[in-house]
Amino acid sequence: MQYCGMQVEGMPATVINYINELKCSYEQKIKELIVYQHKYLEIKERYDLLLWKRFGRSAEQLVDESQQLLFNEKAEITETVETRENGNPTNEELSEVKSYTRKKPGRKALDPNLPRNETVIDIPESEKTCACGAKLSRIGEETSEKLHIIPQQIYVEKIVRPKYACPCCEGTETEDICPTVRIAPVPPVMIPKSITSPGLLSTIFTQKFEMHLPYYRQEKQFKMIGAEISRQDMSNWQQKVYEKLEPLFKLLLETVKSGPVMQMDETTVQVICEEDRKDTQKSYMWLARGGPPDKKVIWYEYHPTRAAYNAKKFLEGYSGFLQTDGYKGYDTAIEGNSDIIHVGCFAHARRKFFEAAKVNENSISANEGIKYIRLLYEIENKLRDYLEKSNDMEKFLVDRKVQAKPVLDKFKAWLDKRASDAPPSILLGSAINYSLAQWNKMIAYLESPYLTPDNNACENAIRPFVLGRKNWLFCQSVGGVESSCGIYTLIETAKQNGLVPFKYLMTLFEKAPLAVSKEDWEKLLPWNIFTA
Repeated sequence: MQYCGMQVEGMPATVINYINELKCSYEQKIKELIVYQHKYLEIKERYDLLLWKRFGRSAEQLVDESQQLLFNEKAEITETVETRENGNPTNEELSEVKSYTRKKPGRKALDPNLPRNETVIDIPESEKTCACGAKLSRIGEETSEKLHIIPQQIYVEKIVRPKYACPCCEGTETEDICPTVRIAPVPPVMIPKSITSPGLLSTIFTQKFEMHLPYYRQEKQFKMIGAEISRQDMSNWQQKVYEKLEPLFKLLLETVKSGPVMQMDETTVQVICEEDRKDTQKSYMWLARGGPPDKKVIWYEYHPTRAAYNAKKFLEGYSGFLQTDGYKGYDTAIEGNSDIIHVGCFAHARRKFFEAAKVNENSISANEGIKYIRLLYEIENKLRDYLEKSNDMEKFLVDRKVQAKPVLDKFKAWLDKRASDAPPSILLGSAINYSLAQWNKMIAYLESPYLTPDNNACENAIRPFVLGRKNWLFCQSVGGVESSCGIYTLIETAKQNGLVPFKYLMTLFEKAPLAVSKEDWEKLLPWNIFTA
């Protein structure tokens, strides 16, 4: 009898036991080596990912030229999968690539709606006569344009209210019955007994919440043009405007829950001077995008935590599709709620595959995952173009299912096959496991023409807040962050409905003081204010 190539018959038991111990030790070392290799790969990937996030391009585009060709044609995904499985790709999945027209280089023309002053630079009269004595005729002209900017200007509106009195009744017994002094009432304004005007308030709020200019910087700007307005005054005005517009915010909240689809997201915010919380603790700004297709609302809401309870409370009374990222708090929030269908986000899955591809440029598997998702987006974009022209929702829904389902089936089979090969601790394994865990929610977008494969519209809506946060860093109080939510809601909702935020706010601040009934406030909603 031989053992590991050695003759063991007649070999002492102690030697055989020693050999067995060596074998077990060897096998154990091999297992430990595999664990350490996986751990090393995990740490290296994290390090490379941090370097890329710090110094690399943020756009989700692979820079390897040899890989770029994989993403330009639908045929590539077919070729990769079909060649592996059947040996030959099918012609049914091939498609044309959209043509691209390069823009003509040169300076973009100035807006023709801008006011223009014409300046004529002519030759002297003495030069308008030819050497032969004939008078020169004008045969044309050359024109050019220069853009001028007048620095921000301010003026003071002095409001005069004449007072009238009866010279006969003054000082007599009839003065108590018939007051002798009469004066016109003060017109209703957003903030009584203040220097504010609709234009001033609109400027202050759009500067901070759209252009991300904190109040302390605006304070310096106002001082440069001769106006002493403190940052505390601006903060107080923000709070008073928010309280004045409470009926309008109630209508916006009703509208955001009235549509067939709602998207939600959240991000951090730091609030100091909050009761029973440290100044360094993270709080959260929640965002919802919803409403009817022609009345989109972006709703901002502050909560001290990221607890699922906040989402559950907000979603009370809502029925329809809810599209979010993979945060488990949303699953908890709608658990047992049959009125809400949870929809996932392919953009988050794609991002994880992209990160895996960036830290390991030779990762063919990560690139294949990206190709599947890219093909789904090509199908979506093509059908969306058709929908804009035909407005046929039913045909769009049927065509999308027919064209996307084969790709989804192959993508799912690929994920199942690769799940056992890639450890979940590395980026590729994390991307695969995320996609599998979110699969049923991600493919739910096929059920409604108002849904897209991702939650990007909601993430784009929260980006202005994130950009502003980099400048003003924190909120001073809970009241301040709540009123900021209100102003952000007004500005971003106006943009969603194709309005210029400054013009909308200025018109709103002019008309809101006159609003009394619910019908009056409904006329001030972004989709009604310029048609009322």
